Amino acid sequence: MTKRSICVYCGSREGEKATYKTAATALGAALANEGWRLVYGAGDIGLMGAVARSAQTAGGETFGVIPTHLLKKEVGKVDLTEFIVTENMHERKKVMFMNAQAIIVLPGGAGSLDEFFEVLTWAQLELHSKPIVLLNVENYWTPLIALMDHIIAEGFADPSLKTLFTVCTSVDETTDYLRGALS
Repeated sequence: MTKRSICVYCGSREGEKATYKTAATALGAALANEGWRLVYGAGDIGLMGAVARSAQTAGGETFGVIPTHLLKKEVGKVDLTEFIVTENMHERKKVMFMNAQAIIVLPGGAGSLDEFFEVLTWAQLELHSKPIVLLNVENYWTPLIALMDHIIAEGFADPSLKTLFTVCTSVDETTDYLRGALS
């Protein structure tokens, strides 16, 4: 069986709640324990760094992709199994997406939202059918889910939009879901 790779979008900051970093750390370990390779933004700061360090500590493979202009700002984590430097953000997102069979979105900021909406839009356009998981740590993504309901209620999307992603509230629920979705 081919090794599975999971793309994780998350913050380059740790956020205000310690549970965000706890979830990122648990997710990195869980990916490694499942034998899944972590694909992520190659930063060594914030939740990005936490998930990668945890995956490495648990013996997992890591595949990081970072654009040249963020090497210093996000402290490119060069001790990964694979480390790729791209010319720009668009190329970074493409390489990450193309090298993963599923996507998990941990808490994050505008960049994480950009990444989520891009893969969600591609799914809506039937360009892919990869599982997309919003890991709703401490209800972080609840306002986003409410926004999706609003978008649907206002007639800007079909209710099927919400079938294109799955909301999980824990790392265990996420890995259980992906085990089934990827089998």
